[in-house]
Amino acid sequence: MSKFVFFGGKGGVGKTTVSSAYGLKCENAGLETLLVSTDPAHSTSDVFDQQFDDDPARVEGYDHLWAMEIDPDEEVEEHMMEIKRRMSDQVSPAIVNEIDRQIELAHRTPGAYEAALFDRFIEVMQNADRYDRVVFDTSPTGGTLRLLSLPEFLDEWIDRLIQKRSKSIDLFEKAAIGEKEARKKLEEDPIIAHLQQRKEKFEFAARTLREQASFYLVLNPDELSIRETERTITQLGEHGLSVDGLVLNRVTPTPDEEEDGTGARYLRDRVDTERERIEYIRESIDEPLVALIETRVEEVKGSLLADVADELDIEVAAQVPS
Repeated sequence: MSKFVFFGGKGGVGKTTVSSAYGLKCENAGLETLLVSTDPAHSTSDVFDQQFDDDPARVEGYDHLWAMEIDPDEEVEEHMMEIKRRMSDQVSPAIVNEIDRQIELAHRTPGAYEAALFDRFIEVMQNADRYDRVVFDTSPTGGTLRLLSLPEFLDEWIDRLIQKRSKSIDLFEKAAIGEKEARKKLEEDPIIAHLQQRKEKFEFAARTLREQASFYLVLNPDELSIRETERTITQLGEHGLSVDGLVLNRVTPTPDEEEDGTGARYLRDRVDTERERIEYIRESIDEPLVALIETRVEEVKGSLLADVADELDIEVAAQVPS
């Protein structure tokens, strides 16, 4: 199994339950495991009855399990303030206020959320040496796909920015101070240095996602969830990422044969419908079903979470380096 394991899917299918159960499964195997929530709902705290924040904290009652919840709003704010600080050092004081206004407007546009979250996301992967396994409870499918597509897009964009910045410095400095000093100025330019650091960060992310990550999709036995899963598999493939398995959550339990009330008849009809959908998944989708998890009456936590962990047919052994 890869070091980084992602559980994705549309909102509301039970990603937090499944990712938390898998984290517990890894913990039970003695792996130092970090569970990371990037979902705005932040239900991880509810699962373990313990409040988590942006810093990894040991989950109470477990020796090898840690958890953290990344706050998207805080990440966007911090991302914006960092850009403001950098720009203030590079531009004339006369236009600082206008630069700040433009940055604030930019952070209200589509994609700002993913860009800010992605920075924190990369930091977690870069600083994960102490953990054997890092489990991500990702955001809903659309946001996740945009997140995963950023490395390739931003890598090309930064290359173009570096080229334009280099050319402008070269032309300006040659005219002002001569060719020799221009080369020195180019080598010491802080903006180019920062862009190069960003480029290396995104290259790390793209490489890690393709070489050290496994992806599982959580779905429910309903048509909308199945269709969304099929689209996600296709879209991930377009980014060079494959899905390792599917977790079917909230499957309706079959009532006992002697039960014959209105509720029992409804459940039998529901079970028959779900069986058809499960058969469709097995026949029409190449990715294997690694778990069928029945709906629980109570919230999944404590001993129920341990039961779900046992139902996950996902290996926990670390991947042997090639």
